[in-house]
Amino acid sequence: MKAALLVLSLLGQPTIPISDRVPIFNVEALCRDVSADDKASGLTLAQDAGECVRDETIAQQQLSSTWLTVPGPARASCEGEAAAGGIESYVDLLTCLQMAGWANPTPPPKPPLRGASKMRNAKNELRNELKN
Repeated sequence: MKAALLVLSLLGQPTIPISDRVPIFNVEALCRDVSADDKASGLTLAQDAGECVRDETIAQQQLSSTWLTVPGPARASCEGEAAAGGIESYVDLLTCLQMAGWANPTPPPKPPLRGASKMRNAKNELRNELKN
């Protein structure tokens, strides 16, 4: 009986803790390493560490505004992917969420106007043009 209650209590718990805030990544170290690797590889368009930190900071700010609107499982999955291999990147996290359709989703396209509303809007536009 106790074993059954234990199993039931564990079933309701998520296996991966899901945070209500954007994870904290050390992007300065990441950006220093990426910049050094780019330069060592002789890349002509090597990214400067400062530019990298700026990009990561912008991504972190975008994540902060949308983090709680993303379902927990998607956050956990993308957080794991963004921190894979010890490389923690807000840009990777934001990209993962965008690819999953969660962060900054684009609004659905407006349907084309039909019937009387199409004519009314065309008349209003013409009226506005004539006033200007």
